[in-house]
Amino acid sequence: MHVGISTFPTAYSITPVDLGSALQARDFDSVWVVEHTHIPASRRTPYPMGGDLPSIYWESYEPFTYLAQVAAVTSRLKVATGVCLVPEHHPITLAKRAASLDSLSGGRFLFGVGAGWNAEELENHGIAYAQRWAVLREHILAMRACWTQKAGEYHGEFVDFDPVWVEPKPVSRPHPPIYIGAQSKWALPRIVEYGNGWLPIGTPDLPDRIRELKDLCDAAGRDVSEIDISVLAVPDSPQALKQLADMGAQRVVLSLPTLPRDESMAVLDSYARIVEWAGAL
Repeated sequence: MHVGISTFPTAYSITPVDLGSALQARDFDSVWVVEHTHIPASRRTPYPMGGDLPSIYWESYEPFTYLAQVAAVTSRLKVATGVCLVPEHHPITLAKRAASLDSLSGGRFLFGVGAGWNAEELENHGIAYAQRWAVLREHILAMRACWTQKAGEYHGEFVDFDPVWVEPKPVSRPHPPIYIGAQSKWALPRIVEYGNGWLPIGTPDLPDRIRELKDLCDAAGRDVSEIDISVLAVPDSPQALKQLADMGAQRVVLSLPTLPRDESMAVLDSYARIVEWAGAL
């Protein structure tokens, strides 16, 4: 069982250099950062959690830039998007950006992906909300072609290009692992088709969902053990952490609030016991 951290990094929170060094020194295995290119001022789409949208959603850093700084001051810590809003990027450009981070970090990039919840944010990128997952799928397949072929090409409904040379290739083989960050009933079939991992929120129905994932893998001829399950949760006891491991989770991802350095260090220190519990499993 591994332990990671998820955070919204901003100009007023702990720096990537300090955070990366602190996480590696405390034996965390990964850091996951969010993405929103912007938040439309109209605020037409309600905040899924209810109430006012926290300002960190539009104040957070661009994730690949932030993660590159983390990677530069660490040697073991995995750097991850949690999640990258794939439909808001051109797939060739995003393939190069992801491969560059994976190459420069020595194969430490975990590619958490999602389609987004803010309709007008997607619309500003020319993506219809109802088509966002269909677009994401083609973008992922197109990026895989760029990563795994000398002259990758893709021809679909939303993405269409003839053979292209995209270098550098990722260090990870065959490409950085793709984690689907979603909870809906459609998330699991998507993981089975083109994902390498799942980034769910820890909820009471998680055991049932993991059993469903296994059944879908069996039907598709995939081994569920090849799919990394990284659960967003903060277990409050060794027993709770073991329950997640027994379900099939390989990682727990803890939330780090957007705080300055000293306050962030205090939170990380409070999580030290969870890292110890994980090491004892």
